[in-house]
Amino acid sequence: MIISYNKLWKLLIDKKMNKKDLRLAAGVSTSVIAKLGKGENVTTDILLKICKVLDCDISEIMEIESE
Repeated sequence: MIISYNKLWKLLIDKKMNKKDLRLAAGVSTSVIAKLGKGENVTTDILLKICKVLDCDISEIMEIESE
């Protein structure tokens, strides 16, 4: 199974934010943003920080896809 953060990137567009805005608002590192961009695993704490900034649920920023 593959984790996809495509929903996150679409939500950023809808909220007129870029990755740098998200990084600064959520207080996460550039390496975290890079991991998200590559569809790699990040901790639940990080995902919750992002959800708090975007005022959304975790299901609105990620999904699990079959390979």
